[in-house]
Amino acid sequence: MLVLLAFIILFHITSAALLFIATIDNAWWVGEEFFADVWRVCVNNTNCTEIGANFQDYSTMQAVQATMILSTILCCIAFLIFLLQLFRLKQGERFVLTSIIQLMSCLCVMIAASIYTDRREDLHKNNPGWYSLTLDGSYGYSFILAWVAFAFTFISGLMYLILRKRK
Repeated sequence: MLVLLAFIILFHITSAALLFIATIDNAWWVGEEFFADVWRVCVNNTNCTEIGANFQDYSTMQAVQATMILSTILCCIAFLIFLLQLFRLKQGERFVLTSIIQLMSCLCVMIAASIYTDRREDLHKNNPGWYSLTLDGSYGYSFILAWVAFAFTFISGLMYLILRKRK
């Protein structure tokens, strides 16, 4: 039982780490001389421009930013609630509250990655001054980590739903 608990805690911490990296790191769209994420666009590793209100379709990027931040916060809250429930639940009860919050985190990261997947091409076309050199790029590792974090948070949420407290 202790090994299972250690695995679940390690799995949850890994999910949170993936969410932090995917949210913070600058590699959602990468190429030879540039990299871009939901916060800024960098060319030649020195010329970085923050994505702000002058960005066309800024509301789309704000939606991606907000849902990624929310998913990270929810994942951390779910972990703290799991630790609380670990000591407060009666024997035989399920970790339903932890599961609900973790599945909400899963939903948020899925929404963020889906919006970016769907709107990326339009964002690049509508902002040629920012993305003029980025047309021949590809999805970066932060984008891939966001989708991996989606799978991890989904599996983690299901594990909490199935898990019962034992001695």
